[in-house]
Amino acid sequence: MGELLIEATRRFLLSIQGKEIKLDVLRKELRLDPASKEWDGIRNVMFRLAEQKLVKPSGKRDGEYKVITQVKPVTVFGKEPGDPLKLFFPRDFETMDEMLFSQDIVLRTGDLILVSGVSNFGKTTLCMNFCGENLDGKPVLMGNEYTTVDGAPTPRFLKRIETMNWVDWFDEQGDRFMLLPVREDYAEHVVKDKLNIIDWINIESGEHYLIGTVLEGIKRNLGSGIGIVALQKGEGSLAGRGGQFTKDFADLELLIDRFGEKEVLLTIGKVKECNLPVMGRTFAYSIEDGMKIIGFREVIKCTYCYGKGWVRNVPCQYCDKAGYLNKEETRDNWRKETA
Repeated sequence: MGELLIEATRRFLLSIQGKEIKLDVLRKELRLDPASKEWDGIRNVMFRLAEQKLVKPSGKRDGEYKVITQVKPVTVFGKEPGDPLKLFFPRDFETMDEMLFSQDIVLRTGDLILVSGVSNFGKTTLCMNFCGENLDGKPVLMGNEYTTVDGAPTPRFLKRIETMNWVDWFDEQGDRFMLLPVREDYAEHVVKDKLNIIDWINIESGEHYLIGTVLEGIKRNLGSGIGIVALQKGEGSLAGRGGQFTKDFADLELLIDRFGEKEVLLTIGKVKECNLPVMGRTFAYSIEDGMKIIGFREVIKCTYCYGKGWVRNVPCQYCDKAGYLNKEETRDNWRKETA
């Protein structure tokens, strides 16, 4: 009877790998009789299974166990890395060229792109432009920016669709994207093998360190797709709310700040794989009509004021207090001076 109990327990635990379970719940699942010797014997069974590394006790002597996910060795020899995925980046509306750095970024299946930006300054513009450029794969949209608490498209979302009239959002079969009224439990609603855009994630409890767990769950469920997640961040901060925890599972990080009074400063943060060095490069652009990216260009820190905009309490005459200079103009001026 002892071996039969061990096998019955093993079969059940293998069906809930990765989860936690208490002895009283396990007894109910196995339908053990309180008057039987198996009722108390289950403790010995769990002890033996812990030795076999199927379960791990919590260490609190509370009868709770973690069911360990079982793994097998993975064969590497003969496997190919496969080609990088092609994700179309937003375009400059004037030139219709993709963002300058897009060809230098390497993205692969299951990658996560993080868009961390100051409030009300272009995160949704980026997300919607990513969506509009990749409609052939029927991307998935979800998050606070797109649907009301009643599950309807927000008026502001519909206005953005209308403004982006250079994009064919619909065909004879209907929407070329999937809009999900999701405002929590994002990982569980990720559509596998698709481009999933989540704008934006809010940790209601204020425990922003939990964002790492949320992003891990999203990344785990992407399959061969790609995830784009927008987060809020403070002005000048080098990470979204949650600090380093936001970066742990990101493969590409785009940081959005104000540039002067009206323009946007985009800084490339963490990059997992690239063809050329891109981490730390900065770009500036304007947003017209709320959705059109205009004047996209690379900028570099002013070498005179070192990006501060001021020199000895006097506005920098070279960058006009911006702290940055257009890279191409700087290069052209240098060529003239050295000619």
